[in-house]
Amino acid sequence: MSGVEDLDRHFREAVAGLRPAAHAAGPLDTRTALDLFEAQLESRHTDAAARWMQQQGRGYYTIGSSGHEGNAALALALRPTDPALLHYRSGAFYCARARQAGGVDAVRDMLLGVAAGADEPIAGGRHKVYGRRELAVMPQTSTIASHLPRAVGAAWSIARAKRLGVECAWPGDAVVCCSFGDASVNHSTAAGAINSACHAAYQGLPMPVLFVCEDNGLGISVPTPHDWVRRAYGNRPGLAYFAADGCDPAAAFAVACEAVAHVRKNRQPAFLHLSMVRFLGHAGSDAEAAYRVPSEVAADLERDPLPATARLLTAAGALTPQQVLDRYDEVGGRVFAVAKEALDSAPLTTATQIAAPIAPRRPDLVAAEARRTGELPAAPPVGEAVTVAQAITHTLADLLGSHPEMVVFGEDVGRKGGVYGATRGLQRRFGTARVFDTLLDEQAILGLALGAGLSGLLPVAEIQYLAYLHNAEDQLRGEAATLQFFSQGQYRNPLVVRIAGYGYQRGFGGHFHNDNALGVLRDVPGLVIASPARPDDAAAMLRTCVAAGKVDGTVSAFLEPIALYHTRDLHTDGDSGWLAAYPPPAQHVPIGRARTYGTGADLTLVTFGNGLRIALRAARRLERRGIACRVVDLRWLAPLPVDDLLREARATGRVLVVDETRRTGGVSEGVVTALIDAGFTGSVRRVASRDSFIPLGQAAQLVLVSETDVERAADELLSAVPRDHR
Repeated sequence: MSGVEDLDRHFREAVAGLRPAAHAAGPLDTRTALDLFEAQLESRHTDAAARWMQQQGRGYYTIGSSGHEGNAALALALRPTDPALLHYRSGAFYCARARQAGGVDAVRDMLLGVAAGADEPIAGGRHKVYGRRELAVMPQTSTIASHLPRAVGAAWSIARAKRLGVECAWPGDAVVCCSFGDASVNHSTAAGAINSACHAAYQGLPMPVLFVCEDNGLGISVPTPHDWVRRAYGNRPGLAYFAADGCDPAAAFAVACEAVAHVRKNRQPAFLHLSMVRFLGHAGSDAEAAYRVPSEVAADLERDPLPATARLLTAAGALTPQQVLDRYDEVGGRVFAVAKEALDSAPLTTATQIAAPIAPRRPDLVAAEARRTGELPAAPPVGEAVTVAQAITHTLADLLGSHPEMVVFGEDVGRKGGVYGATRGLQRRFGTARVFDTLLDEQAILGLALGAGLSGLLPVAEIQYLAYLHNAEDQLRGEAATLQFFSQGQYRNPLVVRIAGYGYQRGFGGHFHNDNALGVLRDVPGLVIASPARPDDAAAMLRTCVAAGKVDGTVSAFLEPIALYHTRDLHTDGDSGWLAAYPPPAQHVPIGRARTYGTGADLTLVTFGNGLRIALRAARRLERRGIACRVVDLRWLAPLPVDDLLREARATGRVLVVDETRRTGGVSEGVVTALIDAGFTGSVRRVASRDSFIPLGQAAQLVLVSETDVERAADELLSAVPRDHR
């Protein structure tokens, strides 16, 4: 493996053999070439310093940029106001962008990140990322191109914000740049994002995104087949393809300028393929000798971009070979001085400090925003008896009328009005710029939402069924939920994802349309999970989620129970007991507050979603037998309403959790744990659906919780803990 010492020795030997001349440097003027070289030197020495810091016991990240320093040419081809979502080998790009913008010490930023120092300006010691708001660089931790859908969403948002008269975070002629490795082009996330960009371009929608593949021929240890990237993306309809040797600074700069100019002028996507080399292995722990032969490493050394830039500068007469070495040593000394300071940087010291940016909660401001929305012009049918679906439709209309930056989208939400009619009439009323259909790709839908929120819009996206969310859940876990964490709140993606789900749907079911798998959502830090069951709660909670997104950058999963969308009755046919009066626009439900039905002192039934209707019906049957119940609708599954839950549990001393999700990994596990952690000393039981996928037809009832199950479990609980022995 070629180590730091080998790279240093090779550079010195290569420069010593150069001969000064006096002819032009090609497309790179001398000032630009010097800036590029300075950025490359800073990046290379930072890699060496990171490994030195690791040896000192205070360096925690050694995925370096050595060999990829040609991306500095890409940075200089862009403007410092062009948003950039960067690959993890983008050290030289970051240094060049900092030189463009001025006022930022890129080396200090990077080495504080290596040291996990709390003073690092973007992630604050939480991870080593490239990011600065002043540089329009958004922090990314992706190693598999999961940031590409967001980049597409950001590019789409530039023109859409202008069309809506909404202020955008980026200039109107900006180019969104996202970079990634050659192995990542094979991931479904990259393929889907590039496809969605081409899909938009095919329809004539502005899509100013530049996909940059930094191709070093390796995915950790696995070689990328020769010429695969070009063959896969070189002739894609609607995607302009540009290629250059990223180790040749003049060629890389010239082609990068051409690609950027194409995107900026035509507002269409392009693919920039830069051939690179990779030095120092994949990371500090990578034993490259196990899978590469010495001749391959030697061939890469001959393509080192730093001697290539030095050759260009000496050929142009800008520097002598000795001046190149002097500058190399001067930058190295400066970088290592910063590294020594970074060794003494203060790390994060408390769990509270670490978690602070994940989910800021300012309920008073959220309430004020909800009230303000209610004062804006709208014409909701206040007081009218509505179903859950009607309540959602009216609320979306109310919010669209109040928030000019809000957009509603997803598959079938436009002309059709949603599979279950929840968005019916909204496109006709608010136009196709604000309510529209997307392509069939959940990753693309969520990526569009993430980019839109990042750019200044207020997205409300729909995932047609809960089962389909699992195709794209990393966009919530790895992208949406981490952005505030890794940027200390400097970047946010306000987002509400409406998801039709749960079981009990009649006539059209099976496990893809009756899905009750919520475990993947419940363990995402900071994600709000709203689960309304009643029409008035659906309206009020949706307002809360939108207000929280606008105020705190909250990401919310808004779970809508399909089986209750059009339900009208509760106990008997025609009783209209499931309808509710549409609430005034200013009414909202604070995040983490439950709702209680009844005041019975014998048993507390805790539930949510379809379970509320089941529990209320079972409670009536129990009460006819002399068992007085109270029913608690959690409403929020994350964060759980622990205070309300504990109060209602202590009121009876006996709790039965009615959980329509699966017994293993279901919501009831969290509810029971929350009660125990809070010191509840009463009796707790739970009844949950089976650990099974939900079958088609009537057989579904055999694995889902029923009223009979609830009544039986209540009897068992009361038999074990008699009412007079609470």
